[in-house]
Amino acid sequence: MTVGGRRSASRGSVTAETAAMLPALMVVLAAALWAVQAVGVQLECVDAARAAARAAARGEPLSQVRDRARSATHADARITVSRDVDLTKVQITVEVRPAWGGSLPAVQVSATATADTEPRLSVP
Repeated sequence: MTVGGRRSASRGSVTAETAAMLPALMVVLAAALWAVQAVGVQLECVDAARAAARAAARGEPLSQVRDRARSATHADARITVSRDVDLTKVQITVEVRPAWGGSLPAVQVSATATADTEPRLSVP
């Protein structure tokens, strides 16, 4: 490109700047996708913990509650259920790794739900 008979000094600089920034943009995109994946797993854990807490509060066997919660989240989820006379508490923890970076450290995602334990009805 010529300006008044002379070549522009900035010719090609946009291409060079874009080529230099492309790897950084890819890293930012990968980090954003990993964050979206972690948020998705967090929402799954919240929903599973709520459903499991309600089921455990109704008096369902704890082994069934854990199996139901695990089927709603990930197979490697750590599920803790505690039930007493007043409250039932379920905590679900999952480690999230990006599908494209198995060597990267995992992000731990956790959700807890609490429900009032329903009183047992005695039938004569």
